Amino acid sequence: MSSENQTITKPTLFSNFVAITKARLSISVVVSTIAGFLLGIESWQNSHWITLFMLIIGGYCMVGASNVFNQIIEKDVDALMERTKNRPLPAGYITSQSALILGIVLTVLGLVILFAVNPKTAMFAAISIFMYVFLYTPMKQKTPLSVFVGAFPGAIPFMLGWVAATGDFGIEAGTLFIIQFFWQFPHFWAIGWFLYDDYKKAGFYMLPTGKQDKKTAFQTIFYTFWTILASIIPAFGFTGKLYLTKISTGLVLLLGFWMLFYALKLYREMDKAAARKLMIVSVSYISLLQIIYVLDKFLR
Repeated sequence: MSSENQTITKPTLFSNFVAITKARLSISVVVSTIAGFLLGIESWQNSHWITLFMLIIGGYCMVGASNVFNQIIEKDVDALMERTKNRPLPAGYITSQSALILGIVLTVLGLVILFAVNPKTAMFAAISIFMYVFLYTPMKQKTPLSVFVGAFPGAIPFMLGWVAATGDFGIEAGTLFIIQFFWQFPHFWAIGWFLYDDYKKAGFYMLPTGKQDKKTAFQTIFYTFWTILASIIPAFGFTGKLYLTKISTGLVLLLGFWMLFYALKLYREMDKAAARKLMIVSVSYISLLQIIYVLDKFLR
């Protein structure tokens, strides 16, 4: 009976691929890139379908490769944490050698596809994977500054879409980068707070003070405030072709105040439940913000 159960529950090749590339995370990153692409095009043309398809496939390959390399490096520490101990590598479903081959194949494939979109898109994707794998990942066990370093590759996807659409990195792409850059801090500190005990087992330093204290909660509020300010910059007319109408600016502000409310709630309550809620709200915030930006462009 035990053998039968093991046979039934043994992961398939597809489920292992989904797990080792962190499909849900990778898809959310690709969606962010799609939003940036839609903001970057002048108007929709049938030829954009091909570019968009290449961007989706190439983007998934690059993000997936980053996650594969990350899990190879963190194989031993993943085995220590409840939420990661059943990942393909620590659970023994995939060997490190097979994972390395997969990561290399995805990287090469992703770079080739994105280079075909345009060279700058491939360049920024390469920078992203380098910073995530070789800087952010090893720094997680050494310093809370890892979140700052990780915010750079984490902020690239939104602006990468713009670069893919235009072949240019200017004030517009820079603004999209800044919005998602500041957003990273309250988002990841919320995660670091409610997963504090699990991260502690692996020796990860994710919170700015290293503790679940008032200073960490205050910094979460502080960066939420900066996220709100960054998100309305396009309303003032000096971000080139990236512009927000008054109605959309109001909606974006409401979203920001919604997220700020839960950042303040974390400061007041100082518990995992409040941190988890802030994390969920932060994910909803960035998704809804991107939807508003895109709808504002095509409906005005």
